Amino acid sequence: MFHKIEVNGDGAAPLYKWLKSEQPGEDESAEIKWNFAKFLIDKDGNAVERFAPTVTPEEVAEIIPKYL
Repeated sequence: MFHKIEVNGDGAAPLYKWLKSEQPGEDESAEIKWNFAKFLIDKDGNAVERFAPTVTPEEVAEIIPKYL
């Protein structure tokens, strides 16, 4: 089952609070502005990259081997 969660603000889910603190993004705000923002987690559980919604899964796939 899926449940709607908050990703920004005081009610943000702990996972997203952590992801945004580890990978705040390129602008002044760490807030997630739009659906399909992506985070890449390495084999050790570190948040190592954050991608804008416009980045395709294929583009992310090219970066994954760097963290294996």
